[in-house]
Amino acid sequence: MYNIQANESGTRSINVSDENLATIRRFSLFQWLIDSNGIVTEQSLDKLRLNIRSLLTTPQGSDKQLLDLCIDVIYHSDMKALGLKNLMALYEQWNAANPEPETAE
Repeated sequence: MYNIQANESGTRSINVSDENLATIRRFSLFQWLIDSNGIVTEQSLDKLRLNIRSLLTTPQGSDKQLLDLCIDVIYHSDMKALGLKNLMALYEQWNAANPEPETAE
């Protein structure tokens, strides 16, 4: 279980599990999310939420892990742009430490 800071003062935080991070990887939720300037804004968070909403309407979107990610992290009441930035940084660290297993052909 990981903990990300959700606001500047550090009084709010969000718990993120390995399953949440694996779900982000499985659905490639951060791919093409941030504009070329690299700045995470509230619009970036809105874009992520809209992408997940449309994903939830598809057959593969009715996944329990995706719903858990939404409830526990993405739609958490404390999630703001800073929280998304910190979540993305945590995901990059986690992804580097936990490479995706290669599939045998």
